[in-house]
Amino acid sequence: MGNASSIEPTKTVFLDIDGKKEKIMFSRHCGSRDIHDLIAHAAGVSRYAEISLRDSTGAFVSLNPTMPINTQSSPYKVTSKEPSPTTGDGEVFTQVLSQVASQFNNQLSKEGVFKVEEMKTDIATRLSALERKMELEGLKAVEIEKCKRDISDIKDQIWNAQKKFVDFNRLSDDTSTVSDEAHPVSSLSDERKISLKRDVPSYPKYTLSQETIEYLKQPTFDIWHWEPNEMLSLLEHMFHELGLVAEFNINPITLKRFFLCVQENYRNNPFHNFRHCFCVTQMMYGMIHLCHLWEVMTREDLGILMTACVCHDLDHPGYNNTYQINARTELAIRYNDISPLENHHCAVAFKILSNPECNIFANVDKDTFKRIRAGITMLILATDMARHGEIMDNFKMKLEPEFDYKNKDSLDTLKMVLIKCCDISNEVRPMEVSEPWVDCLLEEYFNQSDREKMEGLPVAPFMDRDKVTKPTAQIGFIKFVLIPMFETVAKLFPVIDSTMVEPLRIARDRYEDMKEKNSMPPPPSQNNKKKTVTEK
Repeated sequence: MGNASSIEPTKTVFLDIDGKKEKIMFSRHCGSRDIHDLIAHAAGVSRYAEISLRDSTGAFVSLNPTMPINTQSSPYKVTSKEPSPTTGDGEVFTQVLSQVASQFNNQLSKEGVFKVEEMKTDIATRLSALERKMELEGLKAVEIEKCKRDISDIKDQIWNAQKKFVDFNRLSDDTSTVSDEAHPVSSLSDERKISLKRDVPSYPKYTLSQETIEYLKQPTFDIWHWEPNEMLSLLEHMFHELGLVAEFNINPITLKRFFLCVQENYRNNPFHNFRHCFCVTQMMYGMIHLCHLWEVMTREDLGILMTACVCHDLDHPGYNNTYQINARTELAIRYNDISPLENHHCAVAFKILSNPECNIFANVDKDTFKRIRAGITMLILATDMARHGEIMDNFKMKLEPEFDYKNKDSLDTLKMVLIKCCDISNEVRPMEVSEPWVDCLLEEYFNQSDREKMEGLPVAPFMDRDKVTKPTAQIGFIKFVLIPMFETVAKLFPVIDSTMVEPLRIARDRYEDMKEKNSMPPPPSQNNKKKTVTEK
C-alpha cells in the first residue's frame, strides 16, 4: 500500500528510412497524427505524405502510441508516398475530411476511449491551413463558404464527441435509448438519475498502519503515493475516525457506495479530478485536527465540511466558469451565468445522495437533512473564486473585535473560508508534492485557452501557453491570494502561521528565485577559451 505512482516513460521506436537508421521518441499522450508527423519529418517528406511501417516479417504496423517497441537491430521499414502534384485542392480537402471522419469513427468505436484533447488542436491547425490555402489561391466564393461550413461542422463534432466521451464513463441508465437528434445527450446535464456502475465490495479493505493514520492528519501528506482504491479506503477512515459514521448513523456499506459513486462522477481532467477531491478532503481533515475544530464546531458541522470537500468539484468539465459564460454553454444558460460550475457540482452531489444506495444521510431526520443540504450547498458555492473578495471581507469583519463561535452567520463564514483554504492549498504542501499540481493546472489552462482561440473567445493571459510560465503563474497567486487568506485564518488559529503560512512564504521565495534565474542571460560562450587551449 502507498507505492509511488510511476511516471509513464517515453517510448523509442527505431526506423529504417531508405537504408538510413533513425529513431523517434514519443509518450502515450501523443496522438497517431503526432507520430505520423514525426516519421514524415525524419523521412524528409511533407506531413501530408502517406506513411506506412513494416516489421522484420513484412507485417504492417499501425501508427499509434501503443505500437510495439523494437530494437536498433530490427527497425521498422518506412515507406512514404507524397500526394500527387496534380491533385486539386478540392480533392485534397476531401481526403482530409475523410481522414478526420475515419479517425472519429475509429476512436468512437473504442468503448468511450475517444481522446478529443489529443486530436482537436491538430485538426484545427490542419483545417485552418487548408482554409487559408483555398482563399489565397482564389477558389470560388461559394466553394470557400462550403468548406468553411464543413470546418465549422467538424469543430461542432469535436465538442459533441467530447461530451459523449465523458458519458461513456459516466453513470446514466436513462439516456441510452434517447436519440441524439431528438434529445441531445449532454455530459453537463444534472437532470438524470445517477447510479452505481459497480457495487461493493469492489475494492479490498486495507489495514492502515499507525504511521499512516498519523501521517494522514498532516498538511505535509503526500497524496501522489496512493492508488484510487487506497484513496477510497483513506476517505472511509477519515469519516469513521471523526465520528461521522456514528453521528449520522451511516451504514458502512452505504458509505462505500457513496465514495464509489463520487469517484465515478469525477472526470479524468488534468487537475479537477478525483485525486484533487481527495487532496482537498485530506487537507480539511488535517485542518480539523490541527485547529481542534471539534472544540468550536458540532460533529454535524464537521460532516458538512468533509462531505462538501468530497463533492466540491463533481463532474467538473475541465473548463472554468469564464469559458462556460463566454461560450454560452448549457450550464451557463441553466444557472444564468451565476457560478454555473459550482451550482452543477451541488446538483450532481445531491443527485448521488438521492439514490438510496448512496445516501449517507438516509438515517437523519428531515430537519437535520435540511441543515446538511443547506450547509453543503453554501460551502460548494463558496469555492467560486469570483466570490473570494466578498467572503474574505466578510470574514475579516467577523474577526473584529472578537470572533463569536456561537453566532451562526460567523460560523458559516468561517466554514466557507476553511473550504476555500483547502481547495487552493497545494502550495502549503512540500515542493515535491505541490509542484506537480502546478503542471496539472497549467495543462488544464492551456487546453482551455487553445479551445478559446479556436472558437474566437476571449483568452485570459494567465491561461495562455504563449504568455505564462510556472513562476509567473504562482507568484502573484501566492502573494496576493494564498498568504493573505491563510494569515487571516491564523489570527483565529495561530498554529496555522508556522504550519501553513510559512511554507507559503517559502514557496513564494522559491518561485521568485526561479523567475529570476529564467530571466538571467545565458553564460558567455566558451568557444573562445576552447580555441585558445587548442592553439597552444
